[in-house]
Amino acid sequence: MSENQQAGAWGAMPGQRLARGVCRALGAFDFACLTECAPARGLRADVMALGPKGEIWIVECKSSRADFTADRKWQGYLAWCDRFFWAVAPDFPAEILPADTGLILADSHGGEIIRTGPESRLAPARRKALSLRFARQAARRLQALHDPRPRGFPQP
Repeated sequence: MSENQQAGAWGAMPGQRLARGVCRALGAFDFACLTECAPARGLRADVMALGPKGEIWIVECKSSRADFTADRKWQGYLAWCDRFFWAVAPDFPAEILPADTGLILADSHGGEIIRTGPESRLAPARRKALSLRFARQAARRLQALHDPRPRGFPQP
């Protein structure tokens, strides 16, 4: 079965396939990842990763030039992470991405960090709040696997 057939069988959109590869790649560095994670109201990061030392990275997955140029809110994520990355497929025109951000080349099977963007350490209070939000979102997703209609939890 070809990669396209496997991806089609999985039913994922191109950005979701990139996100899966990013999560696999960051997992190799002991990062725990959540996809479609909301660091704050009005924001939904494609991948939010919590590192072994408490560092928080946000990765935005872009499947095409049009997808990137339509993104008007990526700079809003910078205040909510220690490092920000773009994840794109190997055939993406990476030269259009801002040079002062991180870059991950990925596909549905994995990825490679090509460039690490600058670190901008979060304030301790924000880090604590984000870590708690990350943990609660992860726990709710895990619980939903066991009980799709839990009582007492607000529906997303």
